[in-house]
Amino acid sequence: MSDPVAAQSLSTILTGIARTAGSSSEAKVSLNELVAGFGNRAFGLLFLMFGLPNCLPMPPGLPVLCGVVVMVVALQMLLGMSQLLLPGWLGNRQIDRAMLNRVVEKATGPLRWMERLAKPRFPLLSGDLMRRAVGLAGLALGVALMAPIPVFGGIPAGIAVTILGLAFTQRDGLLMVFGVLVATPVALAVTSAMIYALFQGAAAFF
Repeated sequence: MSDPVAAQSLSTILTGIARTAGSSSEAKVSLNELVAGFGNRAFGLLFLMFGLPNCLPMPPGLPVLCGVVVMVVALQMLLGMSQLLLPGWLGNRQIDRAMLNRVVEKATGPLRWMERLAKPRFPLLSGDLMRRAVGLAGLALGVALMAPIPVFGGIPAGIAVTILGLAFTQRDGLLMVFGVLVATPVALAVTSAMIYALFQGAAAFF
């Protein structure tokens, strides 16, 4: 049986999440509930959901949570798992529905624009080997998201995770190659440079 989620656009899925989040009487939603709603596109959509917020300055703590989620998803991609399974300590973690609604509403517009750029193409570049490469890149980017850089530290990795999530969800082989070979190395290099500058500044202060 085909997955009805697979036929929907990414912006449609996120809009549906926002509508549900806004109308539900429950104050929070668990990550397991989100994964169940994403169907077989959960890998890429979780990359998107936890990459997009980091494309803007974020308060301390949120990039760390995003980094943990990205690493868990990426590890399962690297291992070649076909269905996303979150460990209990993470899957049962709850997110405030109002906050989720705000994030989705802000992300839907840019996502509609990005959807016009990403489309199924070059299927030979989006096979199992590339899936594992995306997983390896995601592991490195998850670590980068958790770097101790206040406010702006998650932006480079967040952009790269978003590109990988969009490419993987849309089965865009060309964008996957760009994400793995260009966006990820650039993000890691910029994050490393920011950490180096931060520690140099701290050393000079003391």
